Amino acid sequence: MLENERYGEAMEILRFLLKCGGQNERHYQEWEALLEWLEAAFPESAGLQGDLGQDIEEDSDEEEITRRMVSDKVAQDPGYTDKLLASVMNGPLTEQTILALEQLAYLDRPEIDEALVTWLKETPLHPLLQFRVLQTLRKRGAEGSVVITRGHEPAEIDIDTVPLTPSEFPLAITRILERVADQTEVHEPTLFYFAQELWSQFVMAVYGTADYASMLEEDDSSLDIWAAALHDIVSESLKGIRSEEEIRPLYGITDTMRFRYEQAYRSLKEFVAAGMDD
Repeated sequence: MLENERYGEAMEILRFLLKCGGQNERHYQEWEALLEWLEAAFPESAGLQGDLGQDIEEDSDEEEITRRMVSDKVAQDPGYTDKLLASVMNGPLTEQTILALEQLAYLDRPEIDEALVTWLKETPLHPLLQFRVLQTLRKRGAEGSVVITRGHEPAEIDIDTVPLTPSEFPLAITRILERVADQTEVHEPTLFYFAQELWSQFVMAVYGTADYASMLEEDDSSLDIWAAALHDIVSESLKGIRSEEEIRPLYGITDTMRFRYEQAYRSLKEFVAAGMDD
């Protein structure tokens, strides 16, 4: 967040962490010192909130502001569309890339759809960037399906059903996180906070894949497996050691479910490792 100048969100997370109990005192001192420095260095961001919790009216206002801004930019610079496409396609996945994609959603230029679809099909992209491009295509009103490589497998994605907000994902996705909340929200709030963040990113990254399909299966065992694997990987990331022998019983993971559980854990592990490599 600091690298991408998201100072308001960084402050919000630090304030949350300072409310959580059970951590080493040195951690609280470091978080408090960093928060004080951010508040002093970037006072204009001190009162800003992150993306979570914004209501529909605020989102609508923001969309209208973006639409007008993009229209003004194009009026001033006829080559602005090409510059946006170039910044998206030729740079790394950063906050600026996401902002450029959001602006492309409001440009009435049919060739943008074709350029983005061709790029998706022909270029190996980070799964999160793929998903953001798919969201942009849906916002632009693109229809039909596109076959792209997601991770290590081909996936056929219906553009007009790509979720634009967390609430548009199937209920099973939320129920998996709720299972983790039941086990962690009171006694390990820090773990649950990071579980929320990781789950949000992971679901977008695997959308349309076999892993995603397995999350949507009707039986409770699939939900328990993914919830336990999420708890396991976040616990390991925060504590430095894996505690699956303690975590599996919390979710009723039996020996017959062990293989599928390890598959889910490996998928999450690969995603976390890839994020660290990036």
